[in-house]
This record gives sequence, structure tokens and C-alpha cells, in this order.
Amino acid sequence: MPSAQRYDSIFRPGLFAGRVAIVTGGGSGIGRCTAHELAALGARVALVGRKIEKLQAVSNEIAQVGGMAKGYACDIREEDRVRETIAAILADFGRIDALVNNAGGQFASRLENISAKGWDTVVRNNLTGGFLVARECYTQYMKASGEGAIVNIIADMWQGLPTMAPPGAARAGMLTFTETAASEWAPVRVNAV
Repeated sequence: MPSAQRYDSIFRPGLFAGRVAIVTGGGSGIGRCTAHELAALGARVALVGRKIEKLQAVSNEIAQVGGMAKGYACDIREEDRVRETIAAILADFGRIDALVNNAGGQFASRLENISAKGWDTVVRNNLTGGFLVARECYTQYMKASGEGAIVNIIADMWQGLPTMAPPGAARAGMLTFTETAASEWAPVRVNAV
């Protein structure tokens, strides 16, 4: 998508006007596209990722077409850093209406070649990090407001993911986390896509 072209959404203009959405992994790929669509629909978007340069580039793209986004550098695997980042977003935006838990990472490898460090790195990023961001959005804002939406991005892991076991296991765990959070955190909506 060229940076000077407004995102063309199928949803009605202004659908998310006045709302604040956080998108993890917002500097590229699915996160970048999600941020563009949310901004095009009127949301103010907080982009979370490890590389501030990528987040600033997406923020600039969104600003060029009249939207509002701000980047926050954060390694979502670090609990204290996640807590601080969500607090900073609340200080800047005053609310959190939605979280798109999109950040993830993976590498291809057969099971017998995966080290414990490689496994832990992917699981911490794709599962633990998503949990930490969701928990902080819930405890710092959504619980008291009694509203909000959390969308956890998972994978088509139903028949296993040969050569991609760590992200498959993590995303399957994210599905169970989603189901549990949907029960415990209602009326906040928690879904997996």
C-alpha cells in the first residue's frame, strides 16, 4: 500500500471514531495493515513493537492520510516493560478500547533440531508476551471500564505445524488463553482469529 493512499475498508467510515486501539507487531505485516484499517475507520492507534523506527514509519504513513498513530518500543516478553508501556499508552490516550494481539515470531526447524533457547524465545513471544499485554490492558483499564475487546491472532495449527512446532504450540496455547480470558474477563470480549 503506497503511504499516500488512504486505506480502503469495507466497513463504514467512522466505525471506530473516538476509540483507541493497540496493535502489537504494528510495524509490519498483518499488524501494519490492521493499524491502517483501524485508523482509516477513525481509531487512534497505539503501535507496539521492538523497533521504534518501523513503528514511526507506520505512524507517518497513517498521519499522511489523516489518521493518528503513535509508536511504543517494547519487547512484549518483558513483564515490567509491558506494564510501563500500557501505562504510557493510557497516559497518552486516556483509554484502551481494543487490543489486537498480533506480535509474533517464528523460524522453521524440525523438532529434533530446536534448542530449548529457540523454543522458549518463540513461546515467550507468541504466547507469554500476548498474555502479558492482554493482562495489562485488562487490569489497567478494561476491568474498571467494564468494556473492551481483545483479539488474539493465532494460526491454523489444528493438524500440527511441521517444521514450525514452537509457534504452533504457542498459538494453540493462545487459543486456550483466549477461551479462559473470555470466561473470566466478561463483559470484555476476548476472541481469537
